[in-house]
Amino acid sequence: MDYLNMHSSPRLKKPVMLATWPGVSNVALDVAAYLRDKMDAREFADIEPTDFFTPVGILVQNNVVQVPIFPENKFYLIKTPKGKSDIILFSGEAQPDQNHYDLAHVILDAAQKFKVKRIYTCAAALVQHNVQKSRVLVAATDDKLITELKKYNVTLAGNFQIRGLNGLLLGTAKERGVEGICILGETPQWAAEMPNPMASYAVLDALSRILDLKIDLTDIAKEAEHTAEVMKALSQEMMVKYIDHFTQPIWERNPSEEEDDDDDYDEEDQMGKN
Repeated sequence: MDYLNMHSSPRLKKPVMLATWPGVSNVALDVAAYLRDKMDAREFADIEPTDFFTPVGILVQNNVVQVPIFPENKFYLIKTPKGKSDIILFSGEAQPDQNHYDLAHVILDAAQKFKVKRIYTCAAALVQHNVQKSRVLVAATDDKLITELKKYNVTLAGNFQIRGLNGLLLGTAKERGVEGICILGETPQWAAEMPNPMASYAVLDALSRILDLKIDLTDIAKEAEHTAEVMKALSQEMMVKYIDHFTQPIWERNPSEEEDDDDDYDEEDQMGKN
């Protein structure tokens, strides 16, 4: 089955592809949305979704049942100045609930149809510590690409896992000999359910340098700064609650505990005198 629906056939100039799906803190989708808004992205194709998603309900409007709605999976084109690679932006509205591996191959079929030589994905990198400025981690399909990425001030974290299609697509690309890179922004694990513009900003900043994009990051930089302040306040509040929960005030102690402590003190005092 041909899953690719073409709405137009744009002329492409040495294209690269950035593929995005929802994930932790919605880093990838926020990156895609920012690029669409700031770089005049134009939709030109989509993927037929019926083999990758199972509707589990419908909407009713004015008592009338509506047809099932499937998540959108769209391709956008970002044209760049002469001498630079055009960017094909793929944005999946949801992670599929079936046939993930097959969908990865459909995306790669489209990439090869468009003569894409390199695919990028992005994601959040969960860490245990608090984050005031997200570092950028990278993964790539071969060591040569990692060496190339070192000049962009990235962090090499060694062994880790990238869940969902933001990771699986790269593994499938490697199977088919297509270059692939994932750019990840640090996100504290305790804030994994929150949107994180700090991580999205870090990814966009790295991506703009790697692809030599001229993109105004002012808006997301302001969001990142605000989020850093909010997360700092939340982490401090959580620490206070943690201390309050696990520290027993002296006035709540059992009197028998105090007597035991006095006995211990007397013993030690006598030992010191002997």
